[in-house]
Amino acid sequence: MPKMTFIERDGTRREVEAPLGLSVLEIAHRNDIDIEGACEGSLACSTCHVIVDAGWFEKLESPSEDEEDMLDLAFDLQETSRLGCQLIMSDELDGLVVKLPAGTRNAG
Repeated sequence: MPKMTFIERDGTRREVEAPLGLSVLEIAHRNDIDIEGACEGSLACSTCHVIVDAGWFEKLESPSEDEEDMLDLAFDLQETSRLGCQLIMSDELDGLVVKLPAGTRNAG
């Protein structure tokens, strides 16, 4: 089973199982990670914003224009910010590391 690591707001690292085909948002919810996902993955908010570890960012597909528009609304936006609902687990992402931002902003 692939794995991924969430770095929580307090710096705690949590490695969890990351089933193929699930989004980072779905994986977070299955493991009680504090990511809101107010729009339930419909790309209508930025509350599932995560900061992807720089070493992994290059391995991701580019965000869609819709995702980029939502990211513009995210709190604590970083160079490697993505929406967790748009990151789908694959064999290539086994070991993915994402950090939770300092906070969220629901402007959706």
